[in-house]
Amino acid sequence: MTKEEAKKRVEKLKSLINRHRYLYHVLDKEEISDSAFDTLKHELFLLEQEFPGLITPDSPTQRVGGQPLPSFKKVRHRVPMLSIEDIFDENELKNWEEYVEKLSKQKKPEYFAELKVDGFAVSLLYKKGVFELGATRGNGEVGEDVTQNLKTIESIPLKLELHDILGPTKESLVGPRIRQALEKGEVEVRGEVYMGKRDFEKLNASRKKQGLPLFANPRNVAAGSIRQLDPKLAFSRPLKFMAYDLVTNLGQTHHSEEHEILKALGFKTDESARVCKDTNAILSYWEAIAKKRDSLPHLIDGIVAVVNNNDMFEKLGVAGKGPRGIRAFKFSGKQATTKILDIKLQVGRTGAITPVAVLEPVQVAGVTISRATLHNQDEIERLGVKIGDTVVIERAGDVIPAVIKALPELRNGKEKTFHMPKNCPVCGEKLVRPTEEVVWRCVNKNNCPAQKKEFLYHFVSRRAFDIRGLGPKILDRLTQENLVTYPADIFELKEGDLAVLERFGEKSAANIIK
Repeated sequence: MTKEEAKKRVEKLKSLINRHRYLYHVLDKEEISDSAFDTLKHELFLLEQEFPGLITPDSPTQRVGGQPLPSFKKVRHRVPMLSIEDIFDENELKNWEEYVEKLSKQKKPEYFAELKVDGFAVSLLYKKGVFELGATRGNGEVGEDVTQNLKTIESIPLKLELHDILGPTKESLVGPRIRQALEKGEVEVRGEVYMGKRDFEKLNASRKKQGLPLFANPRNVAAGSIRQLDPKLAFSRPLKFMAYDLVTNLGQTHHSEEHEILKALGFKTDESARVCKDTNAILSYWEAIAKKRDSLPHLIDGIVAVVNNNDMFEKLGVAGKGPRGIRAFKFSGKQATTKILDIKLQVGRTGAITPVAVLEPVQVAGVTISRATLHNQDEIERLGVKIGDTVVIERAGDVIPAVIKALPELRNGKEKTFHMPKNCPVCGEKLVRPTEEVVWRCVNKNNCPAQKKEFLYHFVSRRAFDIRGLGPKILDRLTQENLVTYPADIFELKEGDLAVLERFGEKSAANIIK
């Protein structure tokens, strides 16, 4: 990509990201998922890294959040509530490690890893141990005063007390300073307001009975509840708070100590959080959490890894929208954005013609996706998809990935409209569209190679004859060797027919025949 092409792409990405940021953060509306939004921001970040001259002060990568709503009193943060740069794979984790080592001039610094709870970030200020002010992140510099709403959350202490769980060594180091802050000074704590999965399900079940619209996800409920003018609404909802940052210096030297102090002060913290000696340990933690993600009582969208030594963290400083010494190692979402490189046709066993988008490979739900279905011509027209478009794709469970939305705002004029061909791409037979169907079909049932192949695949599948060990690759080999043309041919096969083929042995041949 040339610098001029990159410049045009960056401007379009910035415009689109700002639009969705305004919809989500100011108007509380969501048109694309968080994971799709993250991939747009990540593409912009990578382009700006490749072409640093394109970085401007108004770029979404250089700021934290949307503007605070005018209906709340404004609060200026004493220490900015900066955001965290995202990473998505092991290579980016290793690149960050090299970046930290280069800047800090220290080999293998220690890290601390914790869950990234999918909630709503807030800051809590205590004066003489009493909760006095609660604020939203806002734009990072200025937030909204939501103290009364936060006071309704049971897991937020209204008065801080130092519980006896620090241990004698830690108590002697930080105990006196903490007590002094609780008696005469200030303590600022930051964390996440969220709603548990079960509480969310109960809330939606109740709303369904009342005939009210259902909430989309727990995060929206948390954010919407805290940003309501009437505290009674927040009080009526089972919100929780998890602390992850102690802004005030109470004698702690490491981020891991902050978690200990926060817990001693009466805050809920991440029980799974751990010190990691290097990025290999971070990766192991990320993999372990990914496996039990669905069984956790609340939603998470990744983990957060931070340089554990606070002095080193401060010296690393800030770049763009966030500190250099911290990263959010995200899980691959069920949606992502990518480009359509081409649209090809797939011929099914019944002759149905399905348009398939050939994509720039992208990670979705932990799997690299390079193709996604477009279903039929009507769906292409409904979506307004063109070859070359940037699109949102979705993969849920084991369902084939699908294109669900086009982003025409990112077009550069080189996109091409897709036209359904008149003939079958495999056998050349004229395609027909039966009355009251949305699917075009090849009617050459007996002689279309694609249909015959797909029918054989279906025939041996679990939904049909369930011939185990005889998959598509082996069937392709058997058809190439002219051993199988029709399903009945399968039952005429002998061990000797298979054993002589390359990569087949007597045992594998016997198993298939059996």
